[in-house]
Amino acid sequence: MNSTDNDDRLWWQSGVFYQIYPRSFHDSNGDGIGDLKGICSRLDYLRWLGVTAIWVSPFYPSPMKDFGYDVADYTGIDPLFGTMDDFDALLAAVHERGLKLILDFVPNHTSDQHPWFLESRSSRDNPKRDWYIWKDPAEDGGPPNNWLAMFGGTAWEWDEATGQYYYHAFLKEQPDLNWRNPQVIQAMLEAMDFWLRKGVDGFRVDVMWHMIKDAAFRDNPANPDYQPWQATYEQLFPVYSTDQPEVHEVVRAMRALLDSHQDRMMIGEIYLPVHKLVTYY
Repeated sequence: MNSTDNDDRLWWQSGVFYQIYPRSFHDSNGDGIGDLKGICSRLDYLRWLGVTAIWVSPFYPSPMKDFGYDVADYTGIDPLFGTMDDFDALLAAVHERGLKLILDFVPNHTSDQHPWFLESRSSRDNPKRDWYIWKDPAEDGGPPNNWLAMFGGTAWEWDEATGQYYYHAFLKEQPDLNWRNPQVIQAMLEAMDFWLRKGVDGFRVDVMWHMIKDAAFRDNPANPDYQPWQATYEQLFPVYSTDQPEVHEVVRAMRALLDSHQDRMMIGEIYLPVHKLVTYY
């Protein structure tokens, strides 16, 4: 087949994407940590490789408990990686070369140091209490249900000050947002829009299928085929802790936001059987 001189596919349908983890890519100032200026300095090399789109892993302010996937501010730049001026310069340089830039967006959970969570855990009466998932203990005083964290152990962390558990699908330092709360949806769409208005070309959305949980918080069923060599979270099938029907309403809201801007794309990180995966398209 001849090269497609008349290729009418959209850029994301035919592009070559290159993921960059900023910390380890290129250090511009000799402090041993890769940064935004370092990425900018290597754009011509990336273009020479044939790359047409760059996916940049999180550079937001973060305590770095999970390599930046514990976000403390969705519209900021961690000083480790530079400044907002550095980001603006990177974005302009990317577009000057005819390349695209997409960002890693982490909507399922925040850092436990995010101002939203600090407010949420301050008291049961705080207006942001329901921005996260808080539950009373079970009758025996233990966790509300049997859900397991992806990184091991129970997915529930006890908060002594307010006498409830909060849910974290990953680290205890990564409390899950309550995406059944319309205020959370609005705040996160505004964060996405902040970057879209700057001109980013789209997002890779982290653990998209985790965002909505079962409203009744039912126990996940046991995996009868579990083997000791498997990760502990595989002891259960995450029937109720992931991939709930309402998640598609959230994804549609995100897609509608991107469609309000010109020519933007979104990739969802989704680990599901194919027959469930296709429902997200």
